[in-house]
Amino acid sequence: MTRHALEHEICRQLLRLLSDYIDDELEAALCREVEAHLAVCENCRIVVDTLRKTVLLYRSAYPPMLPAEVEERLFKILKCWI
Repeated sequence: MTRHALEHEICRQLLRLLSDYIDDELEAALCREVEAHLAVCENCRIVVDTLRKTVLLYRSAYPPMLPAEVEERLFKILKCWI
């Protein structure tokens, strides 16, 4: 395996762990491996930074507001199902 192919494989492995890493759910040893890789791989740092910013934006956004008439119809339908 060439060096480039090996580096690419390490990046692919990181992507599989990314969600758990962002959510602080990785084991400490795996977390250290991810951070060591991030220290030397700019592309993966960009992916991690972009994902973190996306999560922050999503969490800070207000939930969508429904017009009152739509909300009323929705609750009527839901009451019929319950």
